[in-house]
Amino acid sequence: MLNINKVTLYSHAWNEMRNFYVDVLGFELLSQTVDGFEIKAGESVLEIKKYHHKEKPFYHFAMNIPTNLFASAKAWAKSKVELTREEDDDEVYFSFLDAQSFYFLDPSGNIVEFKSRYSVSPESAAESFSAQSVLCISEINITTDEVRALGNRLISNGVPVRNGEAIREDGLNFMGEHEAGSFLLLGPRKRRWIFSDKESETFPLSLVINQHLYISLDGEGFMELKKVE
Repeated sequence: MLNINKVTLYSHAWNEMRNFYVDVLGFELLSQTVDGFEIKAGESVLEIKKYHHKEKPFYHFAMNIPTNLFASAKAWAKSKVELTREEDDDEVYFSFLDAQSFYFLDPSGNIVEFKSRYSVSPESAAESFSAQSVLCISEINITTDEVRALGNRLISNGVPVRNGEAIREDGLNFMGEHEAGSFLLLGPRKRRWIFSDKESETFPLSLVINQHLYISLDGEGFMELKKVE
């Protein structure tokens, strides 16, 4: 089972990101330093660190939300931020995932997705949605020119391609098991992210999955994997 415990991303708009996630959206602030901050995203932690170079990093990540609060979550989000659209729609149902999503951009230009996975995510006892309703970070992109090589390294470290599919060098690979409801989105540069006009690019990031595997990607798309205690 793939569980994303922590994701560390970089931002050129650090102060705006902190205000957005903590003050506007209402996520719990876990820690803050002069160089970054961490928020609680359900069972996951999202860390945003200052980026000290000229580029403006952006990523795509998804958060799972309770299956019975999709409409409430969408109304909550629309009261705080403008939802992005694809062919005039501001939500989408993925039949192959049995999941429904909506999207928005944060101050760094990240493509943020809130997703109800009807076959795997639980319902909530709450009647209305808040940031504390988020279940976990369920997707994060890994963008590289070495898709096959990195995919094989992930497979050898216990992260399979969904449904045993073959690795596609020219497309998006869902690394993880469908039953867990979380995936690493492995793909090449220059893919357009749906519900945006942005094309996938490589920027540094790091994450911890399954409590013991540390994965980091540098700005050139090279990946380091190591076991952590």
